[in-house]
Amino acid sequence: MILYRCFAWRADAAPADRDGPLWFPREFQGDGRHDNPEHYGCLYLAGEAASSVVEQLARFRSQRLVAGLLRRRGLPLGLAELELADDAELIDLDDPRVLRRARLRPSQVATRRRGVTQPQARRLHEVHAGAAGLRWWSTFEALWINVTVFDRAARLLSVRGVRALSADDPVVGEAAQFLGMRVG
Repeated sequence: MILYRCFAWRADAAPADRDGPLWFPREFQGDGRHDNPEHYGCLYLAGEAASSVVEQLARFRSQRLVAGLLRRRGLPLGLAELELADDAELIDLDDPRVLRRARLRPSQVATRRRGVTQPQARRLHEVHAGAAGLRWWSTFEALWINVTVFDRAARLLSVRGVRALSADDPVVGEAAQFLGMRVG
């Protein structure tokens, strides 16, 4: 499965080193949808490149797209194309049977309230000890698939490529248009 990650990238970092495409940034986690850094680290990935960029730019919705919005912690945003092994087990939070077994409702999965989603993720992580992560839909566009990969599945990920993003990158343009950002 090909997945995309938009993240603060240091070009000279080895893949699993700090600011590399396979680095699980536990020290910066705690506010994310499925974060439980005291129990595991995670990567937030997307099935569509634009979806991963939208996640990074959403807080700037309706603003003008300028180069500075494509930096985090002094680093350029990179777009990594990653491959998750075909045999990786994902808990599909878009499957009604999975939700029923986990005693979850779609509204509980889609909420932006981290006090709801983080305990769910922790429980699923514990109950499904072999799971690589969670599959769920983007709260920006329900047709976009997101995947939260737990750090215990790091060995199931490989890097196909990484590039630094710029304001004239077509995927940045697509994300900016989706968010109603002014370009130029």
